[in-house]
Amino acid sequence: MFKKLFGKKEETKEVVLVAPLTGMATLLDNVDDPVFSQKMMGDGLAVEPAEGVVVAPADGEIIQVFPTKHAVGIKAENGAEILLHIGLETVSMKGEGFTAHVREGDKVKAGDKLVTFDMGIVSEKAKSTVTPLVITNSDSMDIEILASGRVERGNTPFIKLTAK
Repeated sequence: MFKKLFGKKEETKEVVLVAPLTGMATLLDNVDDPVFSQKMMGDGLAVEPAEGVVVAPADGEIIQVFPTKHAVGIKAENGAEILLHIGLETVSMKGEGFTAHVREGDKVKAGDKLVTFDMGIVSEKAKSTVTPLVITNSDSMDIEILASGRVERGNTPFIKLTAK
């Protein structure tokens, strides 16, 4: 009601991310890479994918698509900065097996396709296909892990983020 009266847009504080991939959710602690397991880049959750399709976990804006297409950054409506890093040690693949479906500056809705990748090529050439989702500005968010076990891309509630 007040929003209509004063024409002021209420700022989104809470966002529930959906699973970015179909597969098995796993804690970052279990990821075989200290950058992620020790949460050097931030807190989050990872998925051991069952297929090579990555979707937007929330409505927002694409703030970065790595030239190698193995990682995408999204800024959610509550200011959360989300990094999706497909596989471990995949930067050395120089984009082989990855197709980006978005560009920097694109607006996305939860469930929109971001990147597809060839599971066979990534399995063969990278350390792992496990895909961490990291909140790079974790310090300014309260993070509640919602998912465990099997998750479905675009549907399973994954993480709840509340801006501090």
